[in-house]
Amino acid sequence: MKRDIFGEEHEIFRQSLRRWIQSDVVPHQETWREEGIVARETWRSAGAHGFLCPWLEEEHGGPGGDFLHSVVVIEELAKVYESGFAVSLHSDIVVPYVHEFGNAEQKKRYLPGLANGELVSAIAMTEPGTGSDLAAIRTTARKEGDEYVLDGSKTFISNGHLCDVCIVAAKTGDADTNPHQAISLFLVDAGSEGFVKGQRLKKMGMASQDTSELHFDGCRVPAANLLGPEGGGFLMLMKKLQQERLVVGVAAQAGARQVLEDTLVYVKEREAFGRPIGKFQNTQFQLAQVATEVEVGQAFLDKLLQSHVAGEYLVKECSMSKLWHSEMLGRVVDTCLQLFGGYGYMLEYPVTRAYMDARVQRIYAGTNEIMKVIIAKQLGL
Repeated sequence: MKRDIFGEEHEIFRQSLRRWIQSDVVPHQETWREEGIVARETWRSAGAHGFLCPWLEEEHGGPGGDFLHSVVVIEELAKVYESGFAVSLHSDIVVPYVHEFGNAEQKKRYLPGLANGELVSAIAMTEPGTGSDLAAIRTTARKEGDEYVLDGSKTFISNGHLCDVCIVAAKTGDADTNPHQAISLFLVDAGSEGFVKGQRLKKMGMASQDTSELHFDGCRVPAANLLGPEGGGFLMLMKKLQQERLVVGVAAQAGARQVLEDTLVYVKEREAFGRPIGKFQNTQFQLAQVATEVEVGQAFLDKLLQSHVAGEYLVKECSMSKLWHSEMLGRVVDTCLQLFGGYGYMLEYPVTRAYMDARVQRIYAGTNEIMKVIIAKQLGL
């Protein structure tokens, strides 16, 4: 089906982005996967070309586009199977916190660098003992004069090693404080006293993305780096998780479409028993099913994107997208990999890496079990 959510400016942006990806991303992917990290100069190049935070207003150093420009970035990186260059995490998950909840001084200090790639961002919510249960975090922040002192540890933090600034969720209330009113957010600069970046974690997929442990051992943060009101962190997180889950849906949909397209090419070329495997009825039926899911998923997602850009409250629908699109991606990649036979088990084939990359989509940004809980609550159950 023809998509109609993008304007001419988005397509011009897409073509420019495509050229940049071929010149600045594709030649380095193997090195990034081997080293487990994306080169910092690529972040700067992305910023210089306007591919970071493309929705950010020009007054803050951004290109002045909209969220659909970010969707284009996610889709084009999916076309080259680049799952580890965490542009969407930076541009569409972390930076929006600074943009919406930061004060004038914080915006002036951070936004231009976040847009031009001089500053790489991360967000630290998950802890070793807590996953989707944000209210149960144990990292604390106590006020001492004009500083807060943070103590605790975070894990599974994407961009954790590269980050120049990290948004950290910590408890500022006492034992009697309502857990949902005890969380605050802090902008913690790399190099801050007591901020220690731990080991880079070895993962099943997303090989080029640096994912690290972070430790805060008496980490002193200026009180001016409190993001939003003290105790307002939980509400801010809940507000921004709508877009985070939508980003997962976009990435899953784009990934599924690319795997399908590459599989269609493969089954027309690969022969068995004297003819292309695409001529066998089993292959045709499997890919007919996969193609149907991809088209249905795109229709729902595009409608959701239009509503999101229009500013609608879509907690239920974004949770549905995260749930369904990530599950759909898993089905599509598993089906397609099977059609590659033994080659589908070889890391040199993108479908193999896509298979490993897909699994985490059902876990991060809130597990799919949590998505079902949210959807049920939104249904009044």
